Amino acid sequence: MRRTVTLVAIGMVAAATPLLLGPVAEAVQQEDRPVRQAQQPVESGTMEIGTVEDVGKTLSYLTSAEQTLRYPGSKYVKVHFSRLDLLPEDYITVSSPDGSESHRIEAADAPRWSTSITGDTAVVELHTAGGVVSDVMSRYGVEVDKVARGFTDTELAEERESHRRTESICGGDDQQDAVCYESDEPEVYDNASPVARLLIGGTTLCTAFRVGEDNRMLTNNHCFETTAQARDTEVWFDYACRECGGEEVRDVVKVNGDEVLDTDFTYDYTLFTVDDFAKIEEFGHLTLSDRKSRQGEKLYIPQHPSGAPSQIAMVSDADGGACRVDDPAFDGYAADSDVSYYCDTEFGSSGSPVLSRDTHEVIALHHFGGCPNSGVRSDILLDRIGSML
Repeated sequence: MRRTVTLVAIGMVAAATPLLLGPVAEAVQQEDRPVRQAQQPVESGTMEIGTVEDVGKTLSYLTSAEQTLRYPGSKYVKVHFSRLDLLPEDYITVSSPDGSESHRIEAADAPRWSTSITGDTAVVELHTAGGVVSDVMSRYGVEVDKVARGFTDTELAEERESHRRTESICGGDDQQDAVCYESDEPEVYDNASPVARLLIGGTTLCTAFRVGEDNRMLTNNHCFETTAQARDTEVWFDYACRECGGEEVRDVVKVNGDEVLDTDFTYDYTLFTVDDFAKIEEFGHLTLSDRKSRQGEKLYIPQHPSGAPSQIAMVSDADGGACRVDDPAFDGYAADSDVSYYCDTEFGSSGSPVLSRDTHEVIALHHFGGCPNSGVRSDILLDRIGSML
């Protein structure tokens, strides 16, 4: 059986409805929550980015100790275990065929998801400490009931084309691979490193970034809002092209979300931690600005639009050649809560940092499309979460 999964994307709705780009966007429908007073029609909808497929494979102490799950052309394979009955010293690995990526799972409560494997094939293997094998061990073993697998290039292209809109790509699409700025704009390039791609529940995409020196990540409330959701979220660092305009992607560093420290609907933020901070410290961090932005101030946005490898929006043909602040006090869910701009964004860009070209500080947390697009002001965020950074 195949079940389609989705990434919140773009589709026309009434002018008073915000454009949200994450899995809890349905919360907007609650009557007791504020409604954004949009200045023009905006969009909301869905875009497929993968499927969940039933598997029904067993790894047994008495029979098969290895299963290979292959989905030709898929971007990732994420394995779900419905049963994990292991002896104390035994464990499971989920690996790429060449072993370059491998994730270890020891005895744990099931059901649960593994960390995804980049590429179209995952090898699931039961590792045992050895000893006598007897019939009593028939009650032990592992069951894989389903996988989440990413769409192929062809499927992704078809989906992106069928959902393509101009309301968040303002004019032509001026985004470029982050690596394109490595030589000419080294500080801009470096500030894409703390920006991560989120894979939420194996199916849904947003963006997040390291904020401050400690174990702190920031994304949108409409991407996720609970610790349970955070722990079901993969945080991908260094998901970026090796060359400008190239196809080859760097080796991705994956950690999992851990604890939600604070979240808020009106200002659309979620502050959370990851489970293995030491693995991502090398990617650096960004700083929230404590000031209100200036009209006309030049901007750039490192992001993962449509879940793509790291992109930067810095040029804007819709705004005189450079991304810049259109309105430093734009109405979001609250009056004057946002900064608006015509920098290009897409599905999956929710949770991206909007940075000043002058100071390289974060002046907004991107969350809405509609041309102008907008993000929550950093000075407001700092007042609310500064003591936790």
